[in-house]
Amino acid sequence: MSNSPIDSLSPLDGRYRAKLAPLREIFSEAGLMRERTRVEAAWLLALAVGPARAPLASLPEACRQWLGALAADPGPTDVAAIKRIEARTNHDVKAVELWLRDELAARGAAPAHLEWVHFACTSEDVNNLAYAQMLRSARTRVLLPAIDAIHAALEALATKYADCGMLARTHGQTATPTTVGKEMANFAARLRTQRDSFEGVRVLGKLNGAVGNFNAHVAALPQVDWPALSAAFVASLGLQPNAYTTQIEPHDWIAEYAHALIRIDTILLDFARDVWGYVSLGYFRQRVVAGEVGSSTMPHKVNPIDFENAEGNLGIANALLAHFAEKLPVSRWQRDLTDSTVLRNLGVALGHAALSYDSLLAGLGKIALDEARVRADLDAAWEVLAEAIQTVMRANGISGAYDRLKTFTRGRAVDRAAIREFIASLELPPAERDRLLGMEPASYLGLAATLARRGR
Repeated sequence: MSNSPIDSLSPLDGRYRAKLAPLREIFSEAGLMRERTRVEAAWLLALAVGPARAPLASLPEACRQWLGALAADPGPTDVAAIKRIEARTNHDVKAVELWLRDELAARGAAPAHLEWVHFACTSEDVNNLAYAQMLRSARTRVLLPAIDAIHAALEALATKYADCGMLARTHGQTATPTTVGKEMANFAARLRTQRDSFEGVRVLGKLNGAVGNFNAHVAALPQVDWPALSAAFVASLGLQPNAYTTQIEPHDWIAEYAHALIRIDTILLDFARDVWGYVSLGYFRQRVVAGEVGSSTMPHKVNPIDFENAEGNLGIANALLAHFAEKLPVSRWQRDLTDSTVLRNLGVALGHAALSYDSLLAGLGKIALDEARVRADLDAAWEVLAEAIQTVMRANGISGAYDRLKTFTRGRAVDRAAIREFIASLELPPAERDRLLGMEPASYLGLAATLARRGR
């Protein structure tokens, strides 16, 4: 079997490979190895200016420069060499340590210098910081920009169609009119709130040894303020220090991250289904792409596949994110290894989310509002004025208003003539009667247009 994307088990690395290159760089095995080397290099440098300043004073300058470059950008990491070591050790983090030792030795480090590599660390000290860096990078570099692009598209639609009246549907039935722009503004506002919540999730990390108590650290160098040094080191990576852990950082923040993303995805899934429905109603036309086929047997079809793909991938993403949120904070006693294989799938969930965002943007770029169709549906639904009429009647003290309108409208066709005849029969002040007689479905929009614009 070849290494071609067509032979990949996962569609993320096969069919959709080209769309997910930025996430692959972060969450691939190579990406994880690079972040581990970043942490190991940064920790050794922190020791070299702190508690190990004396024994590492003679560390060659070539080693220091190389470590600095690695801590800043682990691009030069030789992942293939690390994987060859792992094949021998059957331990991925130990393979990183041994590779670092080999590279430092090649640059002149003495055996005594090499003993400070991975000093007092458990593997989880390195892993939790690596995954934290990966999740933070994914949020900053991939997810938030895509979410912001969708939000901007929604706001643009809200403004463009703020005044375009549309028949609303509650329970699938005709209901009080809204505007196309106001419906877009609703989704934009929801998305903005949850986007800010997602951005605000603190990314935590720890470096405190085998069970979180600095046991080995204190045994080796009892005079050092290890909690302060650890907190400063974690903060230097741009992370929030967590002082209270077992062997593992408890992953509560990852659950918060996952839940925040679930809320975003749920809003976008709701949006994808609504737009799908509007396309089905003919409210939105889809731009025809030359050469594309909508159906293998029905030549006329232009299917809303981008919104369907988005819905499907959002569902997969949320299923995985929900599992992460439920599973990762649970670990038997001070450590079990069930989180290890689960964490390796973080990129899978975020890949499906990112793919859905790409599909939504593609879909939004292909649709155009058929304002005539939208207006025709609204103009044919005079029954929606029943709400306005009965409310005006009640405000003017006419009893039984709701029941009178229910009797008048339910189970019959209601058109302009019937509505006006009914209004003319009401015992209302002339000004109120004239106001109702001048009303039509397309003008019964409340503050929809104002709210659509105000949402920006």
